[in-house]
Amino acid sequence: MPEPMSEDGLTDVVVARLEATPDPRLREIVQSLVRHLHAFAKEVRLTDDEWLAGIQFLTATGQMCDETRQEFILLSDTLGFSSLIDLINHSDVEALATEPTILGPFYVPDSPERGFGESMVEYDDGGETAVFRGVVTDTEGNPLEGALLDVWQNAATGFYAVQQPGVQPATNLRGRYRTDANGRYEIRTVRPVPYPIPADGPVGRLLRETGRHEWRAAHIHVKASKPGYEPVTSHVFDRESRYLDSDTVFGVKDSLIEDFVPGPDGVLVCEHAIALARSDG
Repeated sequence: MPEPMSEDGLTDVVVARLEATPDPRLREIVQSLVRHLHAFAKEVRLTDDEWLAGIQFLTATGQMCDETRQEFILLSDTLGFSSLIDLINHSDVEALATEPTILGPFYVPDSPERGFGESMVEYDDGGETAVFRGVVTDTEGNPLEGALLDVWQNAATGFYAVQQPGVQPATNLRGRYRTDANGRYEIRTVRPVPYPIPADGPVGRLLRETGRHEWRAAHIHVKASKPGYEPVTSHVFDRESRYLDSDTVFGVKDSLIEDFVPGPDGVLVCEHAIALARSDG
């Protein structure tokens, strides 16, 4: 008579069966996933009801996704997993390069190209007018002409354009800008405000059940790139914002916090330098 299967024995059987995976990287990933997933269940002594609740939670998360909302990205963000992936993949970039942070769930590709100093405000949201400007350099401080900045943010009402079709124009507070011969960029926008991530789905329920809030610190998103350099996906945070110490997606880094100060004409100005590391490729 065969011996009863043990907990550790089952894990070994599953891992061994995955040895047949032809792709070595996929084999490494799925075998490690099985080991850690089994170890988690054994550590917490997961019950039948808890296993089923987890299945239902993941099912509901998938059902909440559509062309404008990615609930799994929200889940990854609020568990700190997205920030961890950033650290794993970008922590070896030269220390003088701008720190990356998460992409977030509301990025939309192919924003309109806008001229130097042009406004990306297409909707009157009652926000404070602000100028967002700075210089893009390499890590030695040399200005980079023609660097591309893909910029997006939420309106003063707290919503991104993609969240309010039919209310905000689809390209409101989105734009792609190029640096000039001196590496400078300038964007006319509104001061960002804190906003809650969508909390009407399973991720919001998980936040409430774990005693957490759903608020993000006020920020502007920036993707900066130039051929020959490592691209960076980052944020710029308002120093006066609430939630800098408790941003619900763990996206705040000290080097990305800046001031919004009145300029000579009274309009708020935020200066932010961006440094790109040379690519090895």
